Amino acid sequence: MRLATTLRRFELDTRPIHPETRRALDRRWAELPEHAKTPSQLLGRSAVGCEGTHGVFPKCNLTCSPCYHSADANKVRIDGDHTVDNVTRQMDYLREVRGPRAHAQLIGGEVSLLSAEDHARSLLAMRAVGREPMSMTHGDFDYDYLLDVVLDEDGKPRFDKVSFAAHFDSLMRGRRGAVRPRGEAELNPFREKFARMFVDLKRDHGVSSYLAHNMTVTPSNVAEVEQVTRDVLEMPFDMMSFQPAAFIGDDRRWREDFGEVTIDAVWEKIEAGAGQKLPWQATQFGDPRCNRSTVGVRVGKTFAPVLDPEDPKDIAARDRFLSHFGGMIFGGIPRHVLAVKVVRALASHPRDIPPLIGLMARVLRRAGGLRQVVSAARRGKVSFKTFVIHNFMDAEQVAPAWKLMEEGVVADDPLLRETQERLGACMYAMAHPEDGRLVPACVQHSVLDPGENEELRRILPLPTVRPGATVTARPSGLTAVRETGARTA
Repeated sequence: MRLATTLRRFELDTRPIHPETRRALDRRWAELPEHAKTPSQLLGRSAVGCEGTHGVFPKCNLTCSPCYHSADANKVRIDGDHTVDNVTRQMDYLREVRGPRAHAQLIGGEVSLLSAEDHARSLLAMRAVGREPMSMTHGDFDYDYLLDVVLDEDGKPRFDKVSFAAHFDSLMRGRRGAVRPRGEAELNPFREKFARMFVDLKRDHGVSSYLAHNMTVTPSNVAEVEQVTRDVLEMPFDMMSFQPAAFIGDDRRWREDFGEVTIDAVWEKIEAGAGQKLPWQATQFGDPRCNRSTVGVRVGKTFAPVLDPEDPKDIAARDRFLSHFGGMIFGGIPRHVLAVKVVRALASHPRDIPPLIGLMARVLRRAGGLRQVVSAARRGKVSFKTFVIHNFMDAEQVAPAWKLMEEGVVADDPLLRETQERLGACMYAMAHPEDGRLVPACVQHSVLDPGENEELRRILPLPTVRPGATVTARPSGLTAVRETGARTA
């Protein structure tokens, strides 16, 4: 009996596409609005989309303009047990309704305000239900904090790989050493220092990493996107993500006309910084008005996209992959299990092997040929890169559009109908297990965060400070909030 159970488990684990994954993908495809069901669409065919936490640690210790959090976010106390309990509940629900595997962001406020132990506990809770977590940070913490998160009390790694997304832009105030940056170039030493910590982590402890670089774009810094792209490409970041600002969150920090910055304008700046066109039309996550991305291999100064939307052979290979292998899980799986999965997948569709080999050959040619790739690899100049734009929507449209959607009403107003289309195709979901629903991130920040943070202020009030005392906290989160100053009677 025990042998039979083991064999059944092995068969399921090595099945190319897990049946729960297949059901979750089919459900997501059925939920998509018709305009999003295109041949390039990845939602419902290859992935269910990204996930994120909410209400788990709203507080931050930098001041950004704009800020997507409500005015009450910084009036909520950091509480590790609250964080871990709610991360666990939200992730359990996501596992239930979205299948055994997804990428999920540990996002709040500032993640490094958690103690290192609570940060690690949260990541472990996410991994326990098949989530690949990414910690969202402003990057202003020290190597010791990173070690405390990654290593256990015996100094052994808790994780074989960690993912962090660090937000750097000149709209942020309060960073140690760059309290009020005058431009994006001033932040390059801090970008480099952050990324270097993970190089050191690999060297010192064998723990791999995936690093994303995030930047908010407004009229005041859009002209610098080109140079930021050029500079960050030379740093060990795996992804570069740009977010044109939207009127969401704390309205006290809306100081520009964000509508002046469009997704097309930002992409053109990214291409200028990369020194070449970056084709994105071959694949799509959600709605093209919300998301734009391309992935490829960078060889020296050349970026070779995995898919060229103008090449019919590339598109044919894409279609074969999505039809036969969409939903296969490659990350976080033991190598021997993954090897069996791949063999079973290819054995089921042997005619897909030549087109996939052809695709790899074309990528190699785009990168400059085998000799160029080998030469660059010897110099450590070969890496995978992803370029992304996430284009959020204004709360003024999201709130009424969502209200109508919950009532089952399609808006008559063209702008609200467009907003509904984009919300229906959203790739980024947040879980509300208390009432059994998933909501798009724009809805969370535009509609739900204000009331949520008001309630969190009540249950997690900030510490009361004695008269004559001051409160200080290290931005790294390594030490707890402490009182200083003379004690009064």
